[in-house]
Amino acid sequence: MKEKLKEIYYSWKLSLGYLIPAIIRHLPSHTLRKACYRMMGARIAPKVSMFASVDIRQPSLLTIGRGCSIGPRVLLDARKGLEIHDNVTIAYEAIIWTLHHDMNSKDFRGKGAPTVIDDYAWVCSRAIIMPGVKIGRGAVVASGAVVTKDVEPFTVVGGIPARKIGERKEKDLQYMPYSRIHIV
Repeated sequence: MKEKLKEIYYSWKLSLGYLIPAIIRHLPSHTLRKACYRMMGARIAPKVSMFASVDIRQPSLLTIGRGCSIGPRVLLDARKGLEIHDNVTIAYEAIIWTLHHDMNSKDFRGKGAPTVIDDYAWVCSRAIIMPGVKIGRGAVVASGAVVTKDVEPFTVVGGIPARKIGERKEKDLQYMPYSRIHIV
């Protein structure tokens, strides 16, 4: 009986962990959405633009630095820890993972690692960042890329799996994505 109660408790806790962020992401106020995520433990700096429909898994393990822009329908999986540093742009429908299933596990066990996105990085639309990856300062992940390995600073990567396709010429970056957009 005790085991059954534990199972029910865990199931409810897990359900609320998905249900509450699902409700928050549909709130009409940009400020209210961020305030709710902060109440759930997310560390979100000032001047962060987080569009409606951003899906956050485990807000308590999420850190977002100053001046970031998180676009519509972005998925931020922070279940193993996700750090997004200052002035990062994450565009429409990008997915950042920290946890996935081990295909070689007999019980399909989850495995993952913290993911870090450094200052001035730009994750373009529909790019996917896999668990444990570090995106370096000023790096650019092209649209549709699947990043499975760390990306060096100021490197441009694209493809599946992502590989180097160029370099960012300007290294003295000083912009703030937050100030360049219309807040929804």
